[in-house]
Amino acid sequence: MLLIVIFYLWVAILFYVLFAGADFGAGIIELVTSKKNSSKTQRTMYKAIGPIWEANHMWLIITIVILFVGFPKIYSVMSVHLHIPLTIMLFGIIARGTAFTFRHYDAVQDEMQPIYTRIFELSSFITPLFLGIIAGSTVSGHIDPNAKTFADAYIFTWLNWFSIAIGFFTVAICGFLAAIYLIGETVSHQEKLRFIRKAKLMNIAAVASGAFVFIAAYADNIPLFTWIFGNVVGISALTLATISLMFLWYFLYKGKTIILRILAGFQVVMILGATTYRHFPNIVLLRNGSYLSLLEHSGHERTINALAWALLIGSVFILPALFYLIYSFQVETKAKLKSD
Repeated sequence: MLLIVIFYLWVAILFYVLFAGADFGAGIIELVTSKKNSSKTQRTMYKAIGPIWEANHMWLIITIVILFVGFPKIYSVMSVHLHIPLTIMLFGIIARGTAFTFRHYDAVQDEMQPIYTRIFELSSFITPLFLGIIAGSTVSGHIDPNAKTFADAYIFTWLNWFSIAIGFFTVAICGFLAAIYLIGETVSHQEKLRFIRKAKLMNIAAVASGAFVFIAAYADNIPLFTWIFGNVVGISALTLATISLMFLWYFLYKGKTIILRILAGFQVVMILGATTYRHFPNIVLLRNGSYLSLLEHSGHERTINALAWALLIGSVFILPALFYLIYSFQVETKAKLKSD
């Protein structure tokens, strides 16, 4: 049962990166779009993600619930020592959703609309930035359970080169996923070409920020190179990600929407697999050399059993409804785009 809970935790994190990441990335794409094309991007982005963006946070809620119920010690360490980036991330989610809603549904169109747009764009950047910072901090070895000062306990746990590098890498990945997704949500050939160019630029940014992650890891004495290249799984995952990247660039020129989305998702899976396999099941690496493990620091067996059954039964009802929701709104979105 514990392995079932861990599986759902990993899937929830993966789906949040893929689906919510594409939502965040839509705001990032809008942020780097010229004023001339801004209204077109907003219209396409709104019709593509507008009806379902709220549902994507379900994966974050599932992740938090699994950690809180099934792994209370891990949850408490992360929520205490990383409470500052967690709070900033949550404020980003709230600000983004509020600005998105007021921008499109406000009864009065006035001078506040540009302010809503700017809040939406900046929070779309800040939220994945701190999501990546939190992820990097858990394995950076900077969390010190015996810290004596406020800065050591709550600032330098996340304010370090490696965590920041992971944050910018996450931003680039979100922008890349959004551009790939939006390619298939346009009917105009000119618009499709514009999002293809955005996807290329974001892919280059992801590769560059990925290189920065390795440099930052070396500067912070984090054995990232060993984690990835010190085992067959890591090498294989990175090799497959590189090969799929070449195919992705080829299909970008062809404009094959479904294949592009599959390849982009596959790359994210390979990256997560390559970086987490070596230290799994240790989800939090601490400064004193110890760790918090999903296998060793889980909750009571009865709690884990109940949580596993809840996840299994809940997924039977929730997942089909969720994917049908996504499918139905995709059909409606394409019909609206064609009518425009």
